[in-house]
Amino acid sequence: MTILVTGGGRGIGRAIALAFAGPGRRVAIAARTKTQLDETAAAIRAQGGEAIVLQVDVTDERAVEAAYADLRRMTDRVDILVNNAGAGGGQPIDKTDTASWRRIVDTNVWGMFLMTRQATPLMADGGRIVNLSSVLGRFGVPGYTAYCAAKHAVIGFTRALALELVDRGITVNAICPGWVETDMAAQGMQLAADALGITFEAFRKLALDAVPIKRIIQPDEVANLVKFLASPEAAAITGQTYNICGGQVMS
Repeated sequence: MTILVTGGGRGIGRAIALAFAGPGRRVAIAARTKTQLDETAAAIRAQGGEAIVLQVDVTDERAVEAAYADLRRMTDRVDILVNNAGAGGGQPIDKTDTASWRRIVDTNVWGMFLMTRQATPLMADGGRIVNLSSVLGRFGVPGYTAYCAAKHAVIGFTRALALELVDRGITVNAICPGWVETDMAAQGMQLAADALGITFEAFRKLALDAVPIKRIIQPDEVANLVKFLASPEAAAITGQTYNICGGQVMS
């Protein structure tokens, strides 16, 4: 079985890759930073799995094509695709430069499209695609127009693709995490703290106090949901979006 995880070098992507790793499992991890990919690959092998490292910028069409050419030299199939690669950040609309806006949208949406377009011909009937959205794909946040637009788009892409691939038995679902213990979340908290003129610790407390379960989510918890949606037990689930946010979307 071959599992391809984008953004697989760190954070949620690393947790997802390790959740699938084991004997008989080939886990391909795609990301830009080679050192992080190599560390995750070593952890996959330590669990008895086979690791394939694909150093690639998912927003670069030619780079994605080259990465899949490398992948095809090692395997003739992709059973599970997890589109996890993402970019965050926020600024007021009148202070947002076009390069930053495009970086966020391109990584979260264009990269997902490029990776999926190459994967579907390699998928046998009954394959699985899981796309990582966000709670910001469920509601809006001032100053986060690019990120909210991108994560809403992930959900729309998921619904349309689920119908497109349904006759092949390929399911396509999305997940919307809330605050997860990752570097990206820490960066987001720091940006928000700076905007409010408070400390990181003060903003983190404010943020988690607004979450009904009153704690941050761990990457492994997201990985477990991805693994379920990729399992045979989830064969009747497609075109759906699942929140894993500690109840945050109810607040």
